[in-house]
Amino acid sequence: MAMSGGKDDGEPMMEMNTTPLIDVMLVLLIMFIITIPVATHAVNIDLPNPAAPPPDVVIKRDKNKVVVMPNNDILWNGSSVTVNQLTSLLQSTLAIKPEPELQFQPDAQAPYDTTLDVLNIIKGSGVTAFGFVGNEQYAGFSKDPKEPALQGLD
Repeated sequence: MAMSGGKDDGEPMMEMNTTPLIDVMLVLLIMFIITIPVATHAVNIDLPNPAAPPPDVVIKRDKNKVVVMPNNDILWNGSSVTVNQLTSLLQSTLAIKPEPELQFQPDAQAPYDTTLDVLNIIKGSGVTAFGFVGNEQYAGFSKDPKEPALQGLD
């Protein structure tokens, strides 16, 4: 690279030296890149407005069970409910003292998206007495499909 040192006629150089400016700009660019927070992988879901539960859906005072079925149905104590109704039912259980236990049991063939949506609704509702049930069916897997998965549970 060639660099100009001016002319031999004794006049001062009229060009501005931009090398220090470029160095400062590069340092600032690197600092900005380092300080930018890393993007987190989150699933943001816009929850619908809660609707009143239908009159035939019963809220039990000791424990309630939410089941996700393979056909995307959500069951509350055996009754089919919508996402809006589930939100409303969960809010109703928070008003009961002591808070009833909420049992969650997705079917083995239930779609992951529906199960995730229901879990996000439960988490967003503020329910504290929550538990997974039915997981014992997955306690052991065998390589032979004819062999029972669980041994000694008769």
